[in-house]
Amino acid sequence: MTNDIAGIKKADVILIIGSDTSAAHPVIAARIKQAVREGNSKLIVIDPKRIVMADYAEIYAAHRPGTDVAVMNCMMHEILKNGWEDKEYVESRLEGFEEFKTEIMNDKYSPENIAKISGIKADTLRAIAKLFGQAKTASLFYAMGITQHTTGRDNVWTTANLQMICGNLGVEGGGVNPLRGQSNVQGACDMGGLPNVYPGYQNVTLPAIQEKFEKAWNCKLDNKVGITITEMIDGAYDGSVKAIYVMGENPFLSDPDQTHVIKAFERVDFMVVQDMFITETAEFADVILPAAAYAEKDGHFTNTERRVQRINKIIEPPKGVKNDWEIIQLIANAMGSDWNYQTVRDITQEINALTPSYAGITWERVGRTGLQWPCPNTEHPGTPYLHKEKFARGKGLLSAKAFQEPDELPDEEYPLILTTGRVLQQFHTGTMSRKTQGLNNLAGPMVMISVEDAERLGISNSEVVSISTRRGEITAPAFVTKRISTGVIYIPFHYKESPANRLTNPAIDPIAKIPEYKVCAAKIRKIS
Repeated sequence: MTNDIAGIKKADVILIIGSDTSAAHPVIAARIKQAVREGNSKLIVIDPKRIVMADYAEIYAAHRPGTDVAVMNCMMHEILKNGWEDKEYVESRLEGFEEFKTEIMNDKYSPENIAKISGIKADTLRAIAKLFGQAKTASLFYAMGITQHTTGRDNVWTTANLQMICGNLGVEGGGVNPLRGQSNVQGACDMGGLPNVYPGYQNVTLPAIQEKFEKAWNCKLDNKVGITITEMIDGAYDGSVKAIYVMGENPFLSDPDQTHVIKAFERVDFMVVQDMFITETAEFADVILPAAAYAEKDGHFTNTERRVQRINKIIEPPKGVKNDWEIIQLIANAMGSDWNYQTVRDITQEINALTPSYAGITWERVGRTGLQWPCPNTEHPGTPYLHKEKFARGKGLLSAKAFQEPDELPDEEYPLILTTGRVLQQFHTGTMSRKTQGLNNLAGPMVMISVEDAERLGISNSEVVSISTRRGEITAPAFVTKRISTGVIYIPFHYKESPANRLTNPAIDPIAKIPEYKVCAAKIRKIS
């Protein structure tokens, strides 16, 4: 997030797109509801499902999955057409505007044309653009409904384009605010859990950065960009990847095209899983390493607003269970290294020394409320919102992204669009939440289908049906509802007995390499 959670209430208009916020991020959803109920904030929700947040919205619009760029380009088309852009901001803080404007003002992005593509009425598109474009300050929130597409990078860039032309970056209550999918995803990325960077997003290909870390770690480092998880699975499948080490992840349920994932696990030479419980993925492992849970260790999490927060051990882990960092250090030293971290505090000090954005977030300073990066020194109070006076690159770069269709569209054989997501009562692949029977009683497998589609197919509510795509088939009870668009079905991915990711499309964004979980062609049939 460029902005902070506390600033939500300072937005005149809030746009949610590609996020079932109350189901996946209930704390932030509560703050948005509060801003709408008690303040002057007006909410716009754009989603194929009528999510709970739509009940609080000034405007709700259901768009066809995969048309996010088209919808946002249409918003910007109307904003520029009516002169609602922040002209001073565009002039002083942005570059590339004229070229950007040439693409966006093309008639293909008119409300009438985008209505045909997105399924949102032209008048509704105009109303959204007017409410958002005329707001003094507007914030934008998205989640994996924006990123998990073959055009995910274009989707994200388009959210930035929209906020830049409206002057909503670098101001309280504004911003582009991605909601991270798990509790420490932000922290994992910050600490180099990506194939192209060291901690603090320091590029592995830059000689000066490589030299800095080689000196600190007293070893030679590779300057080649690594591969992503989907590429690792493909490598295990085709034999180019010989070993996989899985830590705190369950790709058996979370990765697309489950049949392909299973074959990859069966073919890989050696597999290690390090986790709290025996996951479905761990059943394929040659070695399982038991790791401590959050309540059994000290350390830090970094949340979605870039806030580094302390976690403190309150119970001892079971006998033989170690902290993740201890396990990694033992393996490193068994392989010939000489790591000598004694405590989490030692690691924190190294982070302070090598990661500029974390330099001032010392063990002593974090306290009960945490600090938000960038925090470059121990006198700095932390940064609630980014880009206050200028962008990291100087001027913000506008770059219009042309609308592209998803990789797989409905046809005669597979006439429906399948999209996936989460429910409030379960968490990710259920490694922890599904061990609680009360939560299982509250929410189980289902396929959400519109009343119109259910009537056409003769499907009754709670009837177990077959759902299939070109990659596989599952069964689940039908949840017939008016909250889903006609022609779209929705399946939560938490459940191993009805694994949505047996069906999803492994096609990836060519730049970000993220799979297209949110759109694929599907069909439903009654079971005799």
